[in-house]
Amino acid sequence: MNTYEVIIIGAGVIGSSIAFHLARLGAKNVLLLDRGSIGAGTTSQSSGILRTHYSVKENIELARQSWDVFNRFPEYLGDEEASCGMVKCGYMIAAPEGGKLEPLRASLQQQRNQGVKVEVLSRAQARELLPIARFDDAALIGYEPEAGFADAYLVATSFARAARRAGVTVKEHVDVRRLLVENGRVAGVSTSAGDLRAAMVISTQSIWTPDLSGWIGRELPLVPERHAVLALECEAAKYTFSMPVFKDLASPGMLYCRSYGGSQMLVSEGVMGEKLNGAELEQGDIPVDYIIEVGAQVAERFPAYETSGIASSWTGVYDVTPDWNPVLGRLPGLEGLVVGYGFSGHGFKLAPMVGRILAQEALGLPTDVSLDAYSIERFRTGALLRGKYGVGAVS
Repeated sequence: MNTYEVIIIGAGVIGSSIAFHLARLGAKNVLLLDRGSIGAGTTSQSSGILRTHYSVKENIELARQSWDVFNRFPEYLGDEEASCGMVKCGYMIAAPEGGKLEPLRASLQQQRNQGVKVEVLSRAQARELLPIARFDDAALIGYEPEAGFADAYLVATSFARAARRAGVTVKEHVDVRRLLVENGRVAGVSTSAGDLRAAMVISTQSIWTPDLSGWIGRELPLVPERHAVLALECEAAKYTFSMPVFKDLASPGMLYCRSYGGSQMLVSEGVMGEKLNGAELEQGDIPVDYIIEVGAQVAERFPAYETSGIASSWTGVYDVTPDWNPVLGRLPGLEGLVVGYGFSGHGFKLAPMVGRILAQEALGLPTDVSLDAYSIERFRTGALLRGKYGVGAVS
């Protein structure tokens, strides 16, 4: 039976980051497993937006340190050919008078307190940066000039390649069927390729985390939610790569928008999606009513897009916890298991630092960012990580 120091289940952007960081921290015999191929699960469905704007201070810190990695990605991986596909176009977020105004003001101040460069823009300044939008209702406009978007699939495969070069074994198309547990602690995994032993297993199974729940006989709060993404094309206005990502707290769906394909607009809602009964990666139907509803919200902010058409669309699935924030760390009562799940749409933005701190936790090292706030115990104690904007992926 093959024996490893650490086995990681799931080779998305989180699992691949963990594998790289384990090798970097000195682990000598690491195995990364995936039921499919590297980055082909929920990672491949990501919109790729990079920002440090959060209303939860713990998320700001993970995003801030992750941004540092993205900003020097080839150097960090020790691979001059590595790329994250970054486009530094900035991130703009606007709130009208009303319930979102003070949360935005407080969140911008929290970013400043944690060393993030953010600006408050006038409406005129906002129009200069994003001339296709209207801002007459904006009471507060925040701007993060160093933000933008990147390619989540490229990041996952780059982490995995760097991990391989550092000695990590990567096995694709291997289905994990259960955990091996002996005397109250994890002893490995049983897979479609046979039993594999390890004293430490890290689960980054995303929407398949309910499988882990069944293996250990413990509830792991999580609901898969399907979210639709539209790519809109408009003859009258081009959303170019030089224009910032935009978060619209005035819209009912708390829309986020970014350039796509050089001129198209990628747009989706930042609120609850369609709850699913189980893990599904298959593309879901996008109802015409939904397209009309989102289109109307887009036209309110981007008037020229009232006559836009759909260039493409797809659906992605979030692994959503009750407070829309991840569970990170060990599970009480079972030695040898570390989990990272429930990213609720944040996973890509936080992946570099989440990979590092979960690798540190698995190796028994002090973590660069405390895991306490992300403990599963918060659902029992009520110490939830609730964002100031209400339920949704902005947190």
